[in-house]
Amino acid sequence: MKISAKIENGDGEHHVTVTTNGITQTVEIPPKASGMGSSVNGGELLFLALATCYANDLYREAGKRGITVHRVEVEVEGRFGAEGEGASEVTYRAGVVADADEAEIESLMRHTDTVAEIQNTLRGSTPVTLTMAQAVSRRPGVSA
Repeated sequence: MKISAKIENGDGEHHVTVTTNGITQTVEIPPKASGMGSSVNGGELLFLALATCYANDLYREAGKRGITVHRVEVEVEGRFGAEGEGASEVTYRAGVVADADEAEIESLMRHTDTVAEIQNTLRGSTPVTLTMAQAVSRRPGVSA
């Protein structure tokens, strides 16, 4: 599965798209009140990615076990320190309502934690590399 995300922001416009295996979707996130930047920060999106991944994976793993899930609730929290520091103290809580006994649901939840891709990406400290930095000057008489 190949995934990409794109943000285009400037002069009061903010467009966010995500693409998975060639299928693109728009994500509605308004710009900051100033118009420059996103009203949702990267840390918030990271924690949302953790919550979304775990919730989606619960449904996937439940299906493999023949368990019908009626409701999932996931809450992620953590801390960010000074500029440039990564997240710390990241934890999450989840609740599941399903047609199974509590031991089966808890087993499902613990198993899903071990296969949740975003959680495992962060746990594995995947390198992230800037592959291109394109600078365009709008100052008169300055060339790129």
